[in-house]
Amino acid sequence: MKEIYNCDVGCPIQNTLQVISGKWKSVILYHLFEFDVLRFSELQAKLPYVTKRMLARQLAELEEDNIINKKIYATIPVKTEYSISEFGKTLQPVIKSMEIWGTDYNDVYTSK
Repeated sequence: MKEIYNCDVGCPIQNTLQVISGKWKSVILYHLFEFDVLRFSELQAKLPYVTKRMLARQLAELEEDNIINKKIYATIPVKTEYSISEFGKTLQPVIKSMEIWGTDYNDVYTSK
């Protein structure tokens, strides 16, 4: 018999997805875990297929959820850096698991 999962309010999977479900949030977090600190322009270079507006929106949502820190330097031009917050670091095993699964998927389905 197939098990039915109950994802009512408070479901742990739903809670996790609520934070990382933006189209590019997981990829942004992956790069921040890899490099610790990245400027907006560096993130843009790593995600060339994401519009500037979408990247800014996803970063703002991650900052609002206390997953990342944003540091603005009063220089000309303005320099903005992003890093993972202490709370955000608790997502590292989730992102790492996604990386492992994605690598395995690529290995299986690109070898056909």
